[in-house]
Amino acid sequence: MKILIADDHAVVRRGLQQIMADAFADIKVGEATTAEEALESVRQEDWDVVVLDISMPGRSGLDALKEIKKDRPSLPVLVLSIHPEDQFATRVLKAGASGYMTKETAPGELVNAINKVLAGGKYVSEALAEKLALDLEREAEGIPLHQRLSDREYEVLLLIASGHTISEIADKLALSVKTISTYRTRILEKTNLKSNADLIRYAIGHGLVD
Repeated sequence: MKILIADDHAVVRRGLQQIMADAFADIKVGEATTAEEALESVRQEDWDVVVLDISMPGRSGLDALKEIKKDRPSLPVLVLSIHPEDQFATRVLKAGASGYMTKETAPGELVNAINKVLAGGKYVSEALAEKLALDLEREAEGIPLHQRLSDREYEVLLLIASGHTISEIADKLALSVKTISTYRTRILEKTNLKSNADLIRYAIGHGLVD
């Protein structure tokens, strides 16, 4: 079996490799540290499953996910992220991922998830399954304003709502301050809000951040 791990943290990659080596016999594990490296690896080699982080410097993991599913529609992609399920899971699954897990997940559950997506299934936790059902009900009632945002705009919204400055967000995403300021302007326009304080109140009110 061949598994590609795409994550910009060496400690995380090493830990995942150890978990998989203990759980699966005759396994080959590849590594990618950026979205571009992950895409290149998927295009050059056949993998059985990709374990993908969505928060990486430069191009986001969500962008990589969409490209992977375009190039290799049948390749299972399991997203493993630091972000809580209620922040990104819906977007990730709609983009074609076979499952979404947080990095706090127990190693045994990660192995179960990999087995499930390898068998052609979808992996979601019980709590996430309930959230997805609620989201369907809310969509029937009307789409929330934050659902109008692009994936990158949504990511910037969460960072602003978590108290990060424009400069800090630029550093974190390896983008320019000007680019982040442009994203902020678009977010305000699409949500009909006026300031960072409004964005924070909106995010808290909709359960996007604590």
